[in-house]
Amino acid sequence: MRRAGKRLAQLSTAALLIAAATSPASANDIPKPLTDSNQATTLAKKLGDDRTGGMYYQDGRIVVTVTDPAAAQTVRDAGGIPKLVTRSAAELAYIHDELDQLGGIPNTAWGVEARTNQVNVEIFDGVSAANQDRLETVAAAHPDAIRIDRLSGKLVPDVTDLRGGNGISSDGWQCSAGFNTKNSAGTIYTLTAGHCVPGTGNTWYISHNGTKIGTQTAYNFGYGTGGWCDSASRACDWASIKADGPDINPLGTVRYWGGTYKQIDRSRFAMENESLDRIGVNSQDTSGNVTKTSVTVTYNEGTQLYGMVESNLCGLGGDSGGAVLNGSTALGLHSGSSDGDTECTSSTPTFGKSYATPLQMLLNQRGLHVY
Repeated sequence: MRRAGKRLAQLSTAALLIAAATSPASANDIPKPLTDSNQATTLAKKLGDDRTGGMYYQDGRIVVTVTDPAAAQTVRDAGGIPKLVTRSAAELAYIHDELDQLGGIPNTAWGVEARTNQVNVEIFDGVSAANQDRLETVAAAHPDAIRIDRLSGKLVPDVTDLRGGNGISSDGWQCSAGFNTKNSAGTIYTLTAGHCVPGTGNTWYISHNGTKIGTQTAYNFGYGTGGWCDSASRACDWASIKADGPDINPLGTVRYWGGTYKQIDRSRFAMENESLDRIGVNSQDTSGNVTKTSVTVTYNEGTQLYGMVESNLCGLGGDSGGAVLNGSTALGLHSGSSDGDTECTSSTPTFGKSYATPLQMLLNQRGLHVY
């Protein structure tokens, strides 16, 4: 019995030693999965461009491409997923630079793709046969290292559409675009309210993304560089912005809050009691009626305006300059309103009045037309 007990104790001890030798590593020994791009970049720099070929995300973790097993183990120890490749980052960068030496070829793009360990060349429509031959010659000099994809369409810079009703800003003030207009030479001017930023030379931007519209060229708000609203030398409230920003596309439409667009194809003077809409950036579209067609109005701070169109529309701060229209007909630029309204929606009852610059008078004076 004593011998059996001794033997059992020896076997138990051996089993414990074997178990200790073969048990999995503790949680502290397992590297945390590499998911931080900054850490991965530091790791790649440590290995060097000759031992790595780039990195990419896969299922929430970072794959680091490497050119030798030792580098692969380093990546594994850091919690990354290694992938052995044949071309290093240095090789791929050299090929990329060789393509760059061809100069700018319109409708092409190329760059390193770590997932495939290649330089990917994209050829869009419009590339001449001669330029395609130049690209294919470089590709032939680096078999399998360059992949050429042919894609439809042409490469153009993305531009921002500018419509009536868009929010626009200048010198820290936000207003609304009214209508885009043209003169006889085809130059485009965006119209808004003159009281937004009195003066000239200030630059306007589209509020939601900061795209430059252009520079204010003329204005009036009881005074200014010109303007009248009653066929005399008495002023109203307007400003013209030369819409020549390189990344905008001024359209002859206005944007309603529901995301629909209405094409403007004519303008005229308003008629008493006709229905009309007002489009602004800070309140929903409102509908109402013209109550008077030529009103002298003096605002709280003392500015007196003439020949203004009065309506029972609702308006809020920031709506100034917005389009006033009837269907596809442009009628005016929103200027101001009584302050009894705290919100404006399509169903909000109106407690006061609002006033708009008669658009046709302004168009006649400035030699402009809607489109």
